[in-house]
Amino acid sequence: MPAQAAQPRVPVQDSEVVEVLRERPLSEQEKAWRALRAQARAHPADVKLATQVAWQALRWARQDGDPRWLGQAQAALAPWWSQPDPPDDVRLLRATILQSTHDFDAALRDLRALVQARPDLAQAWLTLASVLQVTGQYDEAQRACSALQAAGAPWHAQACALELRSLRGEADVAQRGLAVLVVRAPRELSGYINLIRAELAQRQGQPDQAAALYQSVLASEDDVYAQGAYADLLLDQGRAAAVVTLLKGHERNDALLLRLAQAYAATGDAELGRSVQALRARFAAAHERGDSVHRREEARFTLHLLKRPAEALKLAQLNWQVQKEPADARILLEAAQAAGQPEAADAARAFMRRWGWADKRLEAWL
Repeated sequence: MPAQAAQPRVPVQDSEVVEVLRERPLSEQEKAWRALRAQARAHPADVKLATQVAWQALRWARQDGDPRWLGQAQAALAPWWSQPDPPDDVRLLRATILQSTHDFDAALRDLRALVQARPDLAQAWLTLASVLQVTGQYDEAQRACSALQAAGAPWHAQACALELRSLRGEADVAQRGLAVLVVRAPRELSGYINLIRAELAQRQGQPDQAAALYQSVLASEDDVYAQGAYADLLLDQGRAAAVVTLLKGHERNDALLLRLAQAYAATGDAELGRSVQALRARFAAAHERGDSVHRREEARFTLHLLKRPAEALKLAQLNWQVQKEPADARILLEAAQAAGQPEAADAARAFMRRWGWADKRLEAWL
């Protein structure tokens, strides 16, 4: 995480809400969390306790999308955070936090060093493959997927390789392979595989299949990423009211609040103004922290809710320099078209042609 992310922030106005205090007793889970943190604070040199705290904070960051959990994960690792060669568990956690804050170059340095020293560490290979895929480095990502097999994670190796094939001009082959894999793989991997299948079905122009798969994932997991992806599908289908039903109560998460605001805009809901104001404040706070994690979402906010295509295009171009997922290509293509500069998205078109991406949703802008 960038150093500036840890700087204190002082509210500009007394009326600014920084946090809403709890009005209920602590749950057993919250009590356990506080006890673990207290134990770690009492033994600051205990790397096992520190990594337990960090992993739990990461799990909750993934669950509710609140970036403050990432700060808590980093804080737990403070004694080792700046070490050039920290313990393996710390290095993996540090890379995962850096990945989550989109400091991909730093994450890759840690992950490459880790798999070189510990080629048996499957989670390191999986995270490495994920970062390489997100940043468009598909050849090295393929090697990382293959290494998962030798590291003792054959199901993840297959899913990883099939997802990559879906982005390299073999979407039909990948779709059939994933359908077989989800039947054969252990049940606990169903959500992971079905999420890949859902996104692929969306790119293949199969919205009903994608919706069913997203619903199956969300029926068994409270997954923020899947909620956002499903909301995008619903918005594309013109089902904004369903997005309100899906995401109402999840305003704490920036990405979900953005989709909720788009749904409010589509339905003429009176909550739109408040949501836009909240998003403005959150993006402004991110700028103050030097945080560019949500640049894709900010471009989308600027294009669809603020109606400023030229500004959105600049954000989308900056985002494309860092991330090269289908959603990144989409906002770049959309913003370029809306700004009257379709050629400004040529980098995305060239990348898609190079790798053979097929995405029905993007055809109107290609």
